[in-house]
Amino acid sequence: MNQELLTYISKSPTQFQAMETSARMLLDCGAVELHEEDAWELVPGKTYFTTRNGSSLIAWKMLDRNFAGYLIEASHLDSPYLKIKENAEEEENGYIRLSVERYGGMLLSTWLDRPLSVAGRVTVKTENGFELRTVDLREPVAIIPNLAPHLNDKANKDITYNPAVDMLPLYGEGAEKGTFLDRVAKAAKARKEDILTCELYLYNPQPGVIWNSYVSSPRLDDLQCAFCGLKGFLAGKPSGSIPVLCLFDNEEVGSRTKQGADSTFLPDVLERIADALGLSKEEQKARVAQSFMVSADNAHALHPNHTEIRDPNHTVRMNEGIVIKYNASQSYASDGLSAAVFQLVCEHAGVPFQRYANRADMRGGGTLGNISTSHVSIPTVDIGLAQLAMHSSYETAGLKDTEYLVKAFETYFSSTLTKSGNNYSLI
Repeated sequence: MNQELLTYISKSPTQFQAMETSARMLLDCGAVELHEEDAWELVPGKTYFTTRNGSSLIAWKMLDRNFAGYLIEASHLDSPYLKIKENAEEEENGYIRLSVERYGGMLLSTWLDRPLSVAGRVTVKTENGFELRTVDLREPVAIIPNLAPHLNDKANKDITYNPAVDMLPLYGEGAEKGTFLDRVAKAAKARKEDILTCELYLYNPQPGVIWNSYVSSPRLDDLQCAFCGLKGFLAGKPSGSIPVLCLFDNEEVGSRTKQGADSTFLPDVLERIADALGLSKEEQKARVAQSFMVSADNAHALHPNHTEIRDPNHTVRMNEGIVIKYNASQSYASDGLSAAVFQLVCEHAGVPFQRYANRADMRGGGTLGNISTSHVSIPTVDIGLAQLAMHSSYETAGLKDTEYLVKAFETYFSSTLTKSGNNYSLI
């Protein structure tokens, strides 16, 4: 299972490739792709998916109009990167550097002195318009060099990095001048003069590894949860609730985009499912009231060198099960109701779970759960897998936990959830 996870990650250097990789897995299992700009004809018993912006995907298994509600799982496909600006090359003192800016809350030091490659997508001019194409240079083409301790007496002390100075990648010298777009065009199988725009990111091409009881790889946050959700969705058995898989873009920068969790993407899809089944607005609202969401994004494992940074009663460890995440200020959407539902899912699946909360004097992070429920207001639980070095260019998680989450999602997507007043039934 973890080797398959690493293959999924290696094929997904950016959210664009991650969406394509996920779509191929769905197509290989018989799913039908729909386009938002087309009219939809949905047949009960079939699996469908649609995409937005080439970087977000929603899949579902169609039932007849007597379904109980929607069982939704949401993860995100983007990770912290350095985004390359449109005018990519800049020359100074004989060096060619790439002009970049931060995308998301990167752990900046981990990107230094590491060979980096470039991936993303470009728009290619055609006879009547343009075409979107993903690109991946695959091989290392840049590096961000550190400043040696001989030249920086703060090198091994507290240090801050200026993204406009310290994080500029070295691309080459005189011979490389003007060649960056040539490489991109070659990867896109296009002429350089036909490239209209670029959305490119630097990424760590180092392969993931399995060692001892751990898996280490770039982009575990959040491709590990995306992979597990997809595997569980595909393995799920028919039930009385419609399973819905959401793989969103732009969580790392707040989700406030047309393809993020803070968009109309999910409510648009649910509305079109209801329309295809001939449900009235009242009937659809009743179905939504019996729906549930799992927001899956990785959690912070107990750090071996910094055990002081924890809540002693809510410490989570790698290889000890799925993490249910809590926060009183609702950075996480979990509450007593939603956590109870997911606890039952874990018990039915036969997998362990843990509970996580930040230290009371630490703000911690957030994720897409509460953002998405502002558009589809249903009980939501925030969960994840324990990992080290979140937002590093290379992260570490537990081997056992990948299979635990796949089993939990398979059970979840095979369930039927109903409610009557304050009473809930999960079968």
